[in-house]
Order: sequence, then C-alpha cells, then structure tokens
Amino acid sequence: MSKVFKKTSGNGGLTLYLGKRDYVDNVNVVDKVEGVVKLDPKDFGDRKVFVQLACAFRYGSEDLDVMGLCFRKDIWFECIQLYPESHKPSLGAMHETLLKKAGDNAYPFTFEIPNNLPCSVSLQPGPDDKGKACGVDFEVKTYLAKEKSNPDEKIEKKDTARLIIRKIQYAPTQVGAGPKADVCKNFMMSDKPVHIEASLEKDLYFHGEAIPIKIKIQNESNKTVKKFKVTVDQTTDIVLYSADKYTKTVLNKEFGETVEPNGTYENTLSITPMLNENKEKRGLALDGRLKDEDTNLASTTMLRQGIEKEVLGILVSYKIKINLIVAGGGLLGGLTASDVTVELPLMLMHPKPEVKVSGLSYLITDQFTQSEKNPSGREETGRKEETEGCDATHKVRVMGALEQGTTEPLKRITFLEHQG
Repeated sequence: MSKVFKKTSGNGGLTLYLGKRDYVDNVNVVDKVEGVVKLDPKDFGDRKVFVQLACAFRYGSEDLDVMGLCFRKDIWFECIQLYPESHKPSLGAMHETLLKKAGDNAYPFTFEIPNNLPCSVSLQPGPDDKGKACGVDFEVKTYLAKEKSNPDEKIEKKDTARLIIRKIQYAPTQVGAGPKADVCKNFMMSDKPVHIEASLEKDLYFHGEAIPIKIKIQNESNKTVKKFKVTVDQTTDIVLYSADKYTKTVLNKEFGETVEPNGTYENTLSITPMLNENKEKRGLALDGRLKDEDTNLASTTMLRQGIEKEVLGILVSYKIKINLIVAGGGLLGGLTASDVTVELPLMLMHPKPEVKVSGLSYLITDQFTQSEKNPSGREETGRKEETEGCDATHKVRVMGALEQGTTEPLKRITFLEHQG
C-alpha cells in the first residue's frame, strides 16, 4: 500500500492529489508528475483553476521580503489551465487510482520535468533560523485566478493548495573502479621523502555505508609520522545567483598510529560521514527535505553533458583528505614539522529502492517507464493524507506477465531473491 497525498485549499473548493512526493532523475529522463485536482466550483465566479509546477531557488526567508524584494527566484515553471477544462493528458495507472480516490468533478494533469534542472537541495538552517530553508525546491500548486501567471493579480492563500515534491537521483546500478592517489614529499633537513598512497575500492558509496580507505606509507625520511587525520569535505557550489562556493568538513577523524623513520605502514581505515554528527553546521547542503522529515547529507550531483549552467542551482561534491602529521627532529625541532596530504574524490548517493511484488524482490532499473515505476511517496508531518494502493495496477501487470510467460518485464527488472 502506498500513500496518497492530498491538500485542500482554505476555501474548500480545491483539493490537490498526488500519489508520491519523490520523482527520480535518471540523468537522461525524469519521472512525470501525475496528479489530480478535485473541484467544488460553486464559489469560483468568473475565476479559472490552474495547476502549476515550479522549480525555485530560495536564498532568504519570506519574512525578510521588504521593499518589493523577493528572496525566491524561479528557475523554471509550467502552468496548466484545468477549469474550464483545456488540458486532457493521457491517463496512466497513477491517474486512474487518484481519480477513483477523488471521485466526481476531478481533473487529471501531467507535468514533464526537464532533465536539465537541479535536484532538490536544502541548506541546513542555524539553530535560531526560522521559516523555510534556503535551497532548491519543487512545488505543485493549484489556485484560483482570472488569468494564468499574471504577476499583478493577487492570489489569496485561501484560494491555493500546494504540495512540495522532491526531484532526486539514485546511484547508478553499475559502480566504477575506485580512485587512487599518491604523494611523495621531501622535508627540510632530510634527504629522503615520505611516500603515501591511498585508494578506494569503488567510486561511489551509499549514505551511511562504511568507506574503507586503503593506505600505504613508505617513510624513507629521518622523521617520524606521529598520526593520521582523515577528513571528508563537502563543497557546495551555488551557481545560480552569485557563484558562491564554500567547503564544510562533515567528518574529522584522527588515528594515533606512528610510522618510524625508514619504516612502512599498510592498513585499511574505515570512515562513515553522517548528518547526525553535523546537526549544528549552518549552511550544510542536505538532500531536499519535506517538512519535519529527517534527511541526510546532500547526494553528489550527477550532471548531464551540455547542461546549461544558469539552471544548475546548487552543485554538491565531496572529497576525502588523508593528512600525515610528520614530527620535526634535530636542533630545529618543531620548526621542521610538516604534513603530507593526499586527496581522493568521493561520491555519496542513495541506492535505487528495492520493492517487493507477490513474494518476488526486485530492483528498479533505469529502463523502467514511468507507469511501471513503484510510487514511493513519503509522509510529511502535519499534512492531511490518505493511503491507497497506488501501485496495484503495476503489480497486476508484472505478475500477469510472469504468469503468461512473457519475457518483456524480465528485461527491465533485476530479481534479487525469491521468497516462495
């Protein structure tokens, strides 16, 4: 059973229905946004009903809007007139389920999200910050108005119903070879260097997964490596309005192991960067969140080649730094102390969700069409919602094909285990 999300306007005349809140960006194509608006037009007068999907960048609280300044910039939006009816999309399984749930006088709609838009990202607010978090968000809004997208027409909040959705990316099903880096550094008062080599097993890790770092050190110098420091830095590149770029450390771990002069060292160190250890860091990039919902560190941004820079919004990347603290020696003591640093790129993402259908466990792949993807809405605290079997049609289609011996669905799903 999947959730059906619904929001009713203050005047009671508009009710917006969505079957899910997360829409997957597969780099080359994005899930369609399919929904339904139920109308009670007795008090509409000469006004019309529109539904809009907007991607916007928020860089300040709405409470700070003064002197006509707005701290929200639309990156992209599309608006459709629903009533009087002028939009008749092709109905999919999601539409049929939502129409059945909404009942009479319900109007379906479909939006296609361009694949060059950024994913949902929010910047972690400080302890005293209020209002909506800064970042990139997507919003589905239905409203009453006389004209479509007229900035001079004032739309009352009571004539509007809106739901925030998220555009997200999952890790590709195939991971690549892990990065490797090495550094060789000479020191004052030593004629031979310290050499360090660091590598990862693969190029991508999931949020919460332990990351093993293989380290090899050859200390040919006359100095002692006192300890190691491993850090993970998150770089947030805000390219939309001011090209701000800043880096915050999300993990800082120290290993008190030494490597004596002319000694060697080889070991695998494990780290796990987590949001729980960074709750107080204002401005840290997080995966787009729904209200009062736990989230995680922002996923690495994966880009399509040729994407236009002005619509990127926020880019997120990570790197691991391994720092060897080398003690000074001889008469100069601490004056000759130094360090050796090697860096590795890191990708953090979520795995594609595993879903179960009648005892069969399988993984959604990039080859699924929209109507075959499993709806995966999440609960938002404080929102009115109802549960309904949104993916029932999908389950019947898959299982029916299996019973008939059809091989087509088998080309598009990866079976993980059979549970009888």
